[in-house]
Amino acid sequence: MDGPSLSTAELDPRRKKILYRSWHRGMKEMDLLMGNYADHYLPTMSEEELDEFEKLIEVPDQHLFCWITGTEQVPDNYNGSVYKAMLAFYQSPQFS
Repeated sequence: MDGPSLSTAELDPRRKKILYRSWHRGMKEMDLLMGNYADHYLPTMSEEELDEFEKLIEVPDQHLFCWITGTEQVPDNYNGSVYKAMLAFYQSPQFS
């Protein structure tokens, strides 16, 4: 997948902005990781989860990529429920 599959028609302005930012990070690998996760979970995220996801979007690509691939340890202030859910999403059998 090269871009969002989620329609923005039903999304509020905040979620539309997050979806766009998830798919336009700069590093293609991170576009795919953050964008695909957003496509699946953005519509049902709580306000707290949106806050946490936006915080992750602000992390530079090279750091977030290293955290996701396990080559660097995730700082405690980013190792929240959304980050853990994203890891579980990519460790599921559909991505194995």
